[in-house]
Order: sequence, then C-alpha cells, then structure tokens
Amino acid sequence: MLSLHAHEVPPPLTGHLPLGSSDAAPRSLTVDSQSLIREGRPWIPVMGEFHFSRYPAAEWREELLKIKAGGIDLLATYLFWNQHENERGTLRFDGDLDLRRFAELCAELDLALVVRLGPWSHGECRNGGHPDWLNEVDCTPRTDDPAYLALVEPYYRRIAHELRRLFHDDGGPVVALQVENELYDQPGHLATLRRMAENLGMRAPLWTATAWGAADIPRDTLLPLYGGYPEAFWEDAEIGPAREVRRHFFFTPIRDDHAIGADLRPSASTATATGPDVGRYPYATCELGGGMAIAYHRRPIVPAEDVTSLALTKLGSGSVWQGYYLYHGCSQRVDLKEPNQESHETGYPNDLPTVSYDFQAPLGEYGQVRPVFHGLRLLHLFLRSHGAELARMPLSLPDAQPDSLDDRTTLRWAVRSAGRQGFLFVNNHQPHETLPDHKAVQFRVHLEGDLDGDRTVTLPARPVTVPSGAHFIWPIGLDLGGGLRLNWATAQPVTRLDLDGTMLTVLAAADGIPATLSLPAGVDVAGPARVVRGADGTLVTPIEPGTGALLTLTGPSGTAQALVLSHEAALHLNKIHIFGRDRLALSDDVIVVDGGELRLHIASPAPSIALLPAPAQLPGDGVGQATADGVFTRWSLTPAPRLPQPALECLREHAVAPPARIGGSHQRASAPRDADFDKAAVFHIDIPASALDGDGEVLLRLRYTGDAARAYCDGRLIADHFWYGPEWEIGLRRSADAAVRHGIEIRVLPLDPASVIYVDASVREGLDAAHTRAAVEAAELVAVDRRPLSAESRHRL
Repeated sequence: MLSLHAHEVPPPLTGHLPLGSSDAAPRSLTVDSQSLIREGRPWIPVMGEFHFSRYPAAEWREELLKIKAGGIDLLATYLFWNQHENERGTLRFDGDLDLRRFAELCAELDLALVVRLGPWSHGECRNGGHPDWLNEVDCTPRTDDPAYLALVEPYYRRIAHELRRLFHDDGGPVVALQVENELYDQPGHLATLRRMAENLGMRAPLWTATAWGAADIPRDTLLPLYGGYPEAFWEDAEIGPAREVRRHFFFTPIRDDHAIGADLRPSASTATATGPDVGRYPYATCELGGGMAIAYHRRPIVPAEDVTSLALTKLGSGSVWQGYYLYHGCSQRVDLKEPNQESHETGYPNDLPTVSYDFQAPLGEYGQVRPVFHGLRLLHLFLRSHGAELARMPLSLPDAQPDSLDDRTTLRWAVRSAGRQGFLFVNNHQPHETLPDHKAVQFRVHLEGDLDGDRTVTLPARPVTVPSGAHFIWPIGLDLGGGLRLNWATAQPVTRLDLDGTMLTVLAAADGIPATLSLPAGVDVAGPARVVRGADGTLVTPIEPGTGALLTLTGPSGTAQALVLSHEAALHLNKIHIFGRDRLALSDDVIVVDGGELRLHIASPAPSIALLPAPAQLPGDGVGQATADGVFTRWSLTPAPRLPQPALECLREHAVAPPARIGGSHQRASAPRDADFDKAAVFHIDIPASALDGDGEVLLRLRYTGDAARAYCDGRLIADHFWYGPEWEIGLRRSADAAVRHGIEIRVLPLDPASVIYVDASVREGLDAAHTRAAVEAAELVAVDRRPLSAESRHRL
C-alpha cells in the first residue's frame, strides 16, 4: 500500500506583487503567490511558443488556428533585435516582421499573448538576437550601462508603438511581457528594463523573467518562470543520453533547473545564488520542452511520450502555468546580412542548422502535426475543464521518495488536493531507460480540511499493475454534476460537456489498467458496465472503454453521465464550438474551427470525423454517409489526393567528406561550411506542377544516407538537415512556383569518421553508414489536404 498525507491549502500571499490589470481593464487578471486569477477564477494558462518572425506571414492565421486546436490559450513569441534592426537605425516591423499584425490576429482568434522583448533573447539566434553592429559600439550589453540603454531605448519605443492599444488593459491580447532572457546576475538591469518599457508605454498585467540557474531576479518585480527539457542539444556529444534531464520525470517541489542554458552561463555567476523565494510566486513555466533542437554535434530524438510525461509530471509537481518551448517549429531567417542561427562563427558552443528550427515540436517547421500534438491536447482538455480547481491545490508527496536520479524501483506519484477533491498523478516513464512494471499497486490518500472532516481514500479497490511507460491522472472527489461526486476513478478526467442540462464527464482509461469508477452508495447506473454494490459505495467498470461506454448515473439529487474512452480514442478527442453549441469531436486529423467553418487538415490514410451531439447533416466535399460510432455519429472523408510523384536524378554520386573540425567556446564538432557542399553528392528532384494545385501544404519527404544535407531551389538555400534518424520533410508551399519551374536540388555530405557526433543509440547504425555513403535513397510528395466541411450560414441543425 502506497500512502500519502495531503496538506491543507495554505492561504495565498497577496498584495506584494506589482502586477495585475488596472481597475479599468475589460477583464481582470491578477496574480498572488499561488496562481493567476482571471475574472475572479483561478486560471492555469496553457502557453505555446511560436516565433512569428521565423514563419511566413501569409500562413500565420491558419497556424494560429492549429495551435489553438491543440489546447493553447496563451501564445508566447520572441522578438529578435537583430531581425528588427539588422542595420543600425533602420527599424523594420513589416512583412514577416509585422508584430502588430500578428498581435491583431491573436486578438481576433482569442489567443492571449506573451511578448518576450529581449533585448537579448537567445532562441538559438545569432548573438542571442543582439545585432552585429552592437559589437562595434563602446558599451557593456545586458547591463545598466547608459550607452547600452541608449541603444535599447529607441528599439523598445518602437515596440511600444507597434503594440499601442493592444495591451490587456485596452482590451487587447498582450497579457505579459518578458524582459531579457537567462540573465542570472543583473537584477537591477532587469528592473530597469521593465521600468523603461513602462515609461515608453508598454502595459501588461504580468511582467516575467526566466529564473532557472538560480537567477537573481529583482524581488517582487518580475514573475519568475521556469522550464525543463526531456533532452539537451547543448550537452557534449560524448556523454550519451543527457542524464540530468531525468529530474524532470520525478515529482518534486523543486522548480529550478540548472541544466538549461548551462553552456552559456558562467558557472561563477550562480555559485552562491539561491534563486527567487518560491513562496512568494506561483509555480509558472515558460520552457517545458515541446521537443528539442538538433545541433551538429548532438542530435537527440524526442518521442512523444517524453514530452507528455514531462508535462504531466510538472503539472503534478505544482505547476499553475504550463508553457512549452517550442510548440510550433519554424525556420531561421536567411534574408539578413549575416546568417541568423547560433553558430561557432559567433562564439557559441553549438552549430545549429542554417535554416531549420523544427525543434521536433508538436507542430513542425511546416505545420506538420506530430503525435505529441494529440498527446498534449489530452492534458490541455483536462486543464480547460478542471484547471480552476487544480490551480489552488498544493502538492503533497508520499513518504517513500526516490533516493536518486537512478532510482527505478520507487513508483513516482503525487497528489494535489484541496478539501474533499484532489488529483493523483502517476509517472512511470523516463527517456532512454525503460522503467519496470509496478505490480500490486494501491494508493491510500489521507485528505485534510474537508468540510466533513478528514477522510482517507483507498484506490483502486483491488491492487493493479502500473505498466512501464504509463503516466496518468486519477480524480478523487470529482464533481460530476447533478449533485453527484466520484469517490475516485482509475481513469483520467478529460473534459466535460453540457448535454441539454445533463453534465457529461469524459474520462480516459489507461492502457493495461481496468477503468473503474467508485460512486456513493445508492446511485443507480445504466449503461454497458459491471456494477458491484457494497456498503461503502458502488464500483462501476465499463465492459469496454470506448465511444459506446456511456454511463447514466442517477442519485438522490439528480442525474449525470460519464463516458469512458479508451486511451487511443481520447488522444483524438476535441472539444469545439460549432453549429451553435459545444460538441465533442473525434478525428485522427487536426480539427480547426474558424468562425462558423469546420475545417480539417487531412494527413491520415482513412480520415473521418465523429461528433457528439451530432448535427442533422455535415455537408462538404468528400463527406460520406453518417454512421453510428457508439454515442457519436461518424462521417468518413475522402483521403488527401495521391500526388503525382517526383522524378529523382543523381547528378553527382561522388562526395568528399569535409575533415572533422571543432570550434566554438566548447570545442565541439563543427558543421560543414558552405564551401564543403561544393564537394557533396548532388541530386535533382523534378516537382510535377499539378502536385501544388491545392492550397494545403505539400511535403517533400526524403530518405537519405549522409551526415548533413541542404536543399536549394533556383540557387537559393531553402532547407537544411543534420541526419538524426527520422525522414527529412521539406514544405514546398512557400517555394511553390520556383519548385515547379526549377525543381529541388539536394546536396548530401558524408561524415568523417573522426567527427564526434551524438545520435540516439537506436539510429547509430544509420549515421555510421554516412562514413562511406552520401545519397538520397527515396523522395516522395505527400499532400496535407485543407478540407472545409461546413459553414454555419448554410447549415441546418
């Protein structure tokens, strides 16, 4: 029996933070030591990072809709000074740099916005975003040196101008501003930057700073934000899998992470620092790894489960602000005077690709939808429905705690609770190392502060096995509506839906663990389930979790419903507002709601959509007949068209591997230089014109053997890649005309065996093959069809 004594909810510390909206704001937003409070209710924001200046402006709107479909309600974006003022004195906020247009789109789509101002931003950008011309000025950057501040002032002034009337107190989307990034020992400078920005007209309820590495943040001036990644491209290649990231897969009250940015941080700067007093601030994050970048010397693979289990563990550890970096991949700018990526050339420890900044994110460099998008959405649906309750629940840990980062035998679990209600978190996953099954698991949770006195909950009724890789949330005392409350359940709460006055609660079973609901005695149960009644209550186990596992629960005070989906089905669940009401939707593809239009981005081989409640009809091209799918109604859809395939031709087979080189501040393997690609193997790919007739993305998917590769179109570098296992995908839509006229040229280099490169052990053989071969093995065109289904204006309910 695993036991835990839950803590009472302490009163929050209030009134000490100079944060929060003004009395005149259309919607209130405040913060205390425990959480954010929006319009009088606790709010756990789900924040995703997307860099507008690294993505074509013509595609912003659709990508923002996809981000929102993933459950993001707060968007973060960097400003890179060297992009907006590449030449001293010439400030640009046009085209893909149009901050105001981007913020207005966020407002239109009801996405709140965090602007990460810099002036130093990092983001794997050249000089951290500082312009090259700054090196020629006699000043000390990132300090209160008047000469430096005099250069920052006109840049901040222009930002304030671009965002005029778009701040939260004006009814706009900008709710937070971050000053600087990863600055550890200049608290006075951080305070100066906030003061300067405010004096120039920037107003936001929330002002933030990154706090990892025991950063010295000015007390009660900026909200400290934390992070944690499942892997680390910034580590040395020789260390193998990054060991220190394991700490993010344990439940702990410790917020800090000394690994992030450690390659850029002077060790002496934080040798005696303790970081912010966490008792004064809510636990907020801005950089939970949505994936991981690829550097030349270190190329990790980040599976979806690494991200979803990390996100769940941080939430179970007390996070009340879930921020992902990156949530949407992008591309480095190639239209500036100098390359814009982090590289050895500018003294960085790491060489990054010249163009690609995909980050293995939930949405990729060209908007590709990854499995982690669906996995995170499951957690985000939970937060949308239950975040207000969770936000005020403190962390409680069991007495039996893991004794080190190498502990594989102690089950990792925690509880967040308040009074009679709580959530039990379990994580049995960590990267690179398979954790064992845990057998005969049963939890005993003692709750304090309940209105009816203390009570102890034991769940489940019989011990179960927690399989390797499982990570989930189980509810205790969950309100089902209709005067009914769960004692507990061995299924994860997902979302709730009002079905004509009856509340429907959707739960997701965990693979390998029977889904059981414990209800008070005297509740009648109708539906496909086994029901065992006892003196202490009623145990309900759906016969088979899925779209048909709808239970109607009737108690003395009213009626509620519960739908228990399988884990696989729950991964494809959406809650949308369309055709005049909230509905549940199931689809393997991304569902976008754009005003009154329902639209799918179809990439699956057998697309379909299921709705609950179902509309009377679902008109649209390629929509089949409606069929029953449990309590849902499902429509099959025609797949994305099979595109004409490209012709692949080898122009030069022989390639010369560049000699192994090292460079940068840490003397790590350096990426091939431009001139090295003159000796690469060369392949030409003809793109059929009809392949780009539609308006959705067209991906050129390449399988190649080699170390590094580049793609050119009409002599212009459009994409590059360091081989790390997965197939290389290049979106052609933004280069469509030139791709049809000129085709795509691929240059591939082999690898000098003397180079020290880390790749995941599962694909090491593939990189070793690059010692003797550089070739494109296969090229395929894949359509991502953008399918509108129906608009409210022509829809009959």
